[in-house]
Amino acid sequence: MDIRSEANPRGSHTFSQDILKIEKCGPTEDYLTVIDVPGIFWATAEDITVKDRDLVKNMVTRYIKDDRTIILAVLPANVDPVTQEILELAKEYDKTGERTLGVLTKPDSLQERTQKNSVCSLVLRKRHPLALDYYVVRNRGGDDDNDGNSADVNLAERESMFMEEPWSTLPRERAGVAALRGRLQELLGLVTDRAFPKLLSEMRSLFNTAEKEYLALGPVRHTEREQQAYLTKIAGKFQEYVRDALAANYSYDETFDQDKNMRLITTVVNLAGEFRREFDETSHTHAFKPAVSAKGDAASGAGDNADAGEASRNEVSSKPGSDSDDDEKGPQPFIASLNEALLAYTELSDVLTPCPPISSSTDDITPWIQQMRNLSRVVELGTFGPAMLASAFREQSRKWLPLTNRYISRVILSVHRFFHAALTHACHDARTRERLIATVMDDLLDRYTAGLAHAQMLVDIKQEKRPYTLSEMFNRTLQTSRGRRVVVALRAKARHVREWTPTNQHMALPDAKLMVDFDEIEGAITNRSSNTAYEEEDIHDILEAYYHVAEKRFVDNVWHQAVDHVLLSGPKCPLGLLSEQWVVGLDKDKLEVVGGEPRMVTEKREALRKRMRDL
Repeated sequence: MDIRSEANPRGSHTFSQDILKIEKCGPTEDYLTVIDVPGIFWATAEDITVKDRDLVKNMVTRYIKDDRTIILAVLPANVDPVTQEILELAKEYDKTGERTLGVLTKPDSLQERTQKNSVCSLVLRKRHPLALDYYVVRNRGGDDDNDGNSADVNLAERESMFMEEPWSTLPRERAGVAALRGRLQELLGLVTDRAFPKLLSEMRSLFNTAEKEYLALGPVRHTEREQQAYLTKIAGKFQEYVRDALAANYSYDETFDQDKNMRLITTVVNLAGEFRREFDETSHTHAFKPAVSAKGDAASGAGDNADAGEASRNEVSSKPGSDSDDDEKGPQPFIASLNEALLAYTELSDVLTPCPPISSSTDDITPWIQQMRNLSRVVELGTFGPAMLASAFREQSRKWLPLTNRYISRVILSVHRFFHAALTHACHDARTRERLIATVMDDLLDRYTAGLAHAQMLVDIKQEKRPYTLSEMFNRTLQTSRGRRVVVALRAKARHVREWTPTNQHMALPDAKLMVDFDEIEGAITNRSSNTAYEEEDIHDILEAYYHVAEKRFVDNVWHQAVDHVLLSGPKCPLGLLSEQWVVGLDKDKLEVVGGEPRMVTEKREALRKRMRDL
């Protein structure tokens, strides 16, 4: 301890907070700890500083404020207790006095009878009483020698003074070491009984905390078999989360309520609905001309006919999350932000494709169609060149790739966040989790890239191949658009006709109807200002009909193929990477790197196991 003394004059300090612990063990010994702290003092000397004084007081205070400690206020018999700070300090932390017992020592040093009577008055509770009373004892002095006698004989000789006046007037149960020992045993029992429920609760809490820390370390994993079993359990739990997340089976595990990143399919479905709406509104380069209804109003789609209406651009696609607009506009658990994600997941910087917002097209499509026609004219009668529709479609679908890349990137981000969240809940050990992520990261990024590549392929198929479809929707939409143009032409030649119908000799109210002369129909259909106007209208209607058929089929294909198959549930999807089969395929070195137990974990495990045994 390097304490300065006669034996160690070069010691660095007079007092120390270090503890010198002496244990005396045996089957007959009492279970009792006696803590002997230095006495509180005020005066300083050459080798005792103010720092030493504060150190001693803080040390004493630290022990006596524990409500399971019996405070033995040991005072020399030749001092007045009123002047002793220890009693004031004890009163501060033991307000009822049920833990403070006064011990008066060195009674043999008193020579005057008044001094002895003063000590006796304290023991007899005649002045400054304590709840647990004062006791007087005579201990061995530094010069005392047993002279070969037993300790009991020596003690009896020392305490024979209590048979003399005025000590003989004291109750036998408050004078002598034997009396003090008996009283301390009694007090220890009372304190133990009172403190035991709280002590038991504290021990149980400490044990539970140690047990949780121990379980959090996972099973022992020193051998190859232990490491494989450990990682297989993690992978199995991870795949359990994957199955529940893709099936929206959120009710059986509170993890899905606590972590919004775990609700994967809900997030992806919301993204799909948003993608469909955005695609409908902004994917075309030039806005198609609205058709005109028989009433002269602008009408979108294919008309009032029910079948044609189903084929119109207002048709609701049967993609996930698109049952109704109201549902889609409702609260969404989580929509990924690509710009924020690139800061949080730097490993995705080469995969994610941010895209600025794309606004809807409002420009008139007619000048563009005229330009396309002029650049693609061929020597054919009554039609336009076969390559023109392909060129026009490529131009009209120019926004498809950036919109699709952004959508797939947001799906990838949602999958990546789920991957991290599910692995965190499946594997509590941070080191193992980091090793697992590092081991699968390259393959994970490759599978993300495959989703983007598949979406790129779908765009290429639509834009590079010759426009063609087997869908009857194309013909219905095209014929409806052409029919509307005939209606518009005939409407200009229609006139109102009133028809009167007698009913029970009364005249009905007049009913006005639009009627067209049959001879004028042919002229209305064939009346065009030029071949150019007719071709431009035909180009517009064919392109519009094919565009909407291709658009809806494309959005469905992106969901079913690039998202659902490649990124969510296919055999090569990212979520299927960390599986029990993957763990079985790891070689010995990889198992040791990923699932091995470092020495600090082994040491912590042993320390916790010992602590649990002790508790």
